[in-house]
Amino acid sequence: MGSNKTYEKELAFQADRRKATVEFIKIISDLWYDKSIELVIFRNQLIDRNVSQILNLHEYAGKFVQKPISIFDSVEIAQAIKALDLPPAKLDIGKLTYEFHLDDNKHSNATAFIANQLKDAKKNGNIKPKDVVLYGFGRIGRLIARELMARTGKGSQLRLRAIVTRGTIDSKILEKRAALLRNDSVHGDFPGTVSVDIKNKALTINGTTVNIISASTPEDIDYTKYNINNALVIDNTGAFRDKEKLSLHLKSQGVNKVLLTAPGKGVPNIVYGVNHAENKPDKVDIFSAASCTTNAITPVLKVIEDSFGVKSGHLETIHAYTNDQNLVDNFHSKYRRGRAAGLNMVITETGAGNAVAKALPSLEGKLTSNAIRVPVPNGSLAILNLELKNKTSLNGVNTVLKKYALEGNLVEQIKYELSDELVSSDIIGSSAPSIYDSKATIVRKDGKNIIIYIWYDNEYGYSHQVIRLAKYIAKVRRYTYY
Repeated sequence: MGSNKTYEKELAFQADRRKATVEFIKIISDLWYDKSIELVIFRNQLIDRNVSQILNLHEYAGKFVQKPISIFDSVEIAQAIKALDLPPAKLDIGKLTYEFHLDDNKHSNATAFIANQLKDAKKNGNIKPKDVVLYGFGRIGRLIARELMARTGKGSQLRLRAIVTRGTIDSKILEKRAALLRNDSVHGDFPGTVSVDIKNKALTINGTTVNIISASTPEDIDYTKYNINNALVIDNTGAFRDKEKLSLHLKSQGVNKVLLTAPGKGVPNIVYGVNHAENKPDKVDIFSAASCTTNAITPVLKVIEDSFGVKSGHLETIHAYTNDQNLVDNFHSKYRRGRAAGLNMVITETGAGNAVAKALPSLEGKLTSNAIRVPVPNGSLAILNLELKNKTSLNGVNTVLKKYALEGNLVEQIKYELSDELVSSDIIGSSAPSIYDSKATIVRKDGKNIIIYIWYDNEYGYSHQVIRLAKYIAKVRRYTYY
């Protein structure tokens, strides 16, 4: 009889949790669409998440801070945020809820606590929205388009106005472009609507017009004809890699900034969160977002370099196959890449070891690197074998990386993973470029050598780094509380 009562109580509690989560989702939507305030939970997105996903994120949050993070507490904090007059912002409700309970005796209620914690929010000033043009519409281009359109809100930050492709634009081509945006074999369906506007040669994404422009060279385009002005061009074609060729974008009418989604020559290579502040948008017009692997390893390498010092090391990337490889055995200009990508592990080169030094000059000449392409379509792993200047322990490494994942300038970049069962498909869709596998780290007995495993969604995580850098270049970064 007692067990039946317990079961009934469990059912009632679960119903209450789920009802509270529905209320939480409503507040999240109201804040986003009415005030351009985005809530996240330890950097995990909450917009467009369902009840079960949000409850699972709360469970992760509790394990991360080793203290329960209740949905009921999150609702209370979210209501307090909604009650205040705040400017556009991105707020980590997991961190706020955790801190609220640490300060139980200091504040009479949640509203007083939130008012105190976010007292500097109004100093952020007004943000002027920035027009964005995607030059190219491949894997990275489409993911950036998805994120920009899914997170448009009131349009107070980045506004996707046009996509540039090569070749003719007719109804068949537009339908194919729309279909590739709607459906993705790795990342699933786009959480929105995509329709074709044949008359205006455009896609209508979530009710907003995005022009499709055909051009063979950047300088031939007059974006002002589409009412696009002072735009940021995000070049994801891979065709232009140096300053001279990327400068052609600046000759277009209506463009004043360029961002390359690949390593660049003669332009600043930026890993957002590590070295972006060294290059001011007022003084630099062309930026590179480096590579997905560089964005994965550099944040963690910075933590290790700052905390223990790196004498030397080797990087091995176990990387998903890419469109550059052949589907079946055929001729390829590079060694080994001609062999069937879905059937083979393929050794190839990576420049990530040297590229790190562009963001962290202290590591110049200290790292060697290589790559193995493996038969998965997405989701990669970087293995860092590092000789340290100062000895440490397994607990020492984990403690330091957990601290950086919880607070400081790299919280968006480093996710601290707690699972014993993590595999590559689990990290698909993570917005963090570096996912530190805390359960896989190896430390030599003398404490001077460590082997670290860093997972990364080489498409989605990298795309988020591109968008973070784009917001910095466009000066539309909101007030954030992490």
